[in-house]
Amino acid sequence: MRGWWQDLTDLVLPAECGGCGRPRTVLCSRCRAVLGGAAPRRVRPVPEPPGLPAVHAAAPYADEVRAALLAHKERGALALAGPLGTALAGAVRAGVRAATGTRAAAGGSAGPVLLVPVPSARGAVRARGHDPVRRIALAAAGELRRSGVPARALTVLRQRRAVADQSTLGSRQRLENLTGALQVATGGQPLLREGAVVLVDDLMTTGASLKEAARAVRTAVYAARSREGMGERKPVSGRKEGNPVYSTSELADARGAGDVICAAVVAASPDSFEINRN
Repeated sequence: MRGWWQDLTDLVLPAECGGCGRPRTVLCSRCRAVLGGAAPRRVRPVPEPPGLPAVHAAAPYADEVRAALLAHKERGALALAGPLGTALAGAVRAGVRAATGTRAAAGGSAGPVLLVPVPSARGAVRARGHDPVRRIALAAAGELRRSGVPARALTVLRQRRAVADQSTLGSRQRLENLTGALQVATGGQPLLREGAVVLVDDLMTTGASLKEAARAVRTAVYAARSREGMGERKPVSGRKEGNPVYSTSELADARGAGDVICAAVVAASPDSFEINRN
């Protein structure tokens, strides 16, 4: 019979590699190479939803990478947050470099890079016993700081209404399911304006979650700037903060700290990599 200490040990040091099952290693060297051995790449879902920021991914969602993400998310292999966070940090660097230039990606930007994870449903967090994307985002922020890039993980996004299970939905249904579902938590707006925002998630398939996260952040930051009289445009009378109907032209007036400059994920659908091949 297994003792409680053996169960606890498996949370900290998994009994097998999260990618291939090799015994007594968190993630073997071969699976680490698959996860983070290649340069992160720009990925685009097909169809690409309007309003989706530029997304970079560390690896395609297949084989060892898929197994590692599922082991961390669904089986509580918490030690995998380290290597998954390292892979995510690489995708963040690539995205920031593409958006702002090499100097900013190396730590020369005016403020910290703010990693804003896409939130999981509260029920899913309770069932799993942890928030996998938040855990990976924290690990990625730590990895970035160790490499000289000022970075913070800000868990400021919340679900403002219940959403259906995305696994059975197509791309259009996912967009409809998530539109208006997220908002920035009370008190989160000032934190977002301390640096450039990079949305992060463990996986991108259709891009619906990242698009909705970008809308929620942009709407909150725009509303805060409007209240302070920092922009020439003002919200139309009767609109409430968090309302998803702010137009693209209105949100385009927001610039500087608090802007969503890009998004980064550990993995993306292999099809989203195909479109980038020459």
